[in-house]
Amino acid sequence: MYHIPVLLNESVNALNIKPDGIYVDVTFGGGGHSRRILECLGENGRLYAFDQDEDAAKNVIDDRRFTFIQQNFRYMKNFLQLYCGGKVDGILADLGVSSYQFDTPEKGFSIRYNGRLDMRMNKNAAVDAANIVNTYDVTTLASVLSRYGELRNAMAIADAVAMAREVKPIETTDELKEAVARFLPRGSENKVLAQIFQALRIEVNEEMKVLELFLGQCADVLNPGGRLVVLSYHSLEDRLVKNFMKTGNADGNLEKDFFGNQLTPYKLLSSKPIAPSDDEIQINNRARSAKLRVAERRSQ
Repeated sequence: MYHIPVLLNESVNALNIKPDGIYVDVTFGGGGHSRRILECLGENGRLYAFDQDEDAAKNVIDDRRFTFIQQNFRYMKNFLQLYCGGKVDGILADLGVSSYQFDTPEKGFSIRYNGRLDMRMNKNAAVDAANIVNTYDVTTLASVLSRYGELRNAMAIADAVAMAREVKPIETTDELKEAVARFLPRGSENKVLAQIFQALRIEVNEEMKVLELFLGQCADVLNPGGRLVVLSYHSLEDRLVKNFMKTGNADGNLEKDFFGNQLTPYKLLSSKPIAPSDDEIQINNRARSAKLRVAERRSQ
């Protein structure tokens, strides 16, 4: 199984699909969301899907209404301009790392397997997790761990990594786990390791920067009444998504015109995010941290 789509029905239903509409799945992965969207489209509907992972290209759907674009979704606006004139009726983003990526040891995403410290979504990217662990100075590494892993003892962990790499470069997930072992609280070892791995993965793939660039394009791309549907899995992502949907910018500062009217491109369709049911979490444990937010593009 490449990936069990989280909140599949809820996220696709939130797009409010028109049979002849144009839609975008910016995180294609195993194609679960895309297949469901295609089921809702008529003969004249169109779906464009983005994914930079070359393994995702193996899951391309044979359907004349479907176009796969092997690119990072930071370039969404440019490619949609090329393919369809730049305007669509709905955008879906599932920001989670797929089960396939977690379960492939050589990708280095998971704390469960030993593999090279890679973590690149795009294999052609110049920097992987081993580069970061072995070349970042202690202060910069601690900043990454604190900002993206929300670790309170980030500096101590960065110091431990620096000491270990002086003896021998840290090249595998097990070597990293060994380097930080004494800073893992008993009973919470996996939680802290997951925070460390998350921080490195976000830094390697520039995930927060890419997310901000993507969200900044959505208002320009969506037709009035079009839906933006985003699934996030940690507080950093969710906060950024919430800010953009509420205010149209990353800072969450609501701008007003001369008359005091709020200048926001979106209408929120729910004040709180949609969460998976207990039944779904029982079937797919990786759904437990998911939050689904939906917004509708206002008329110009």
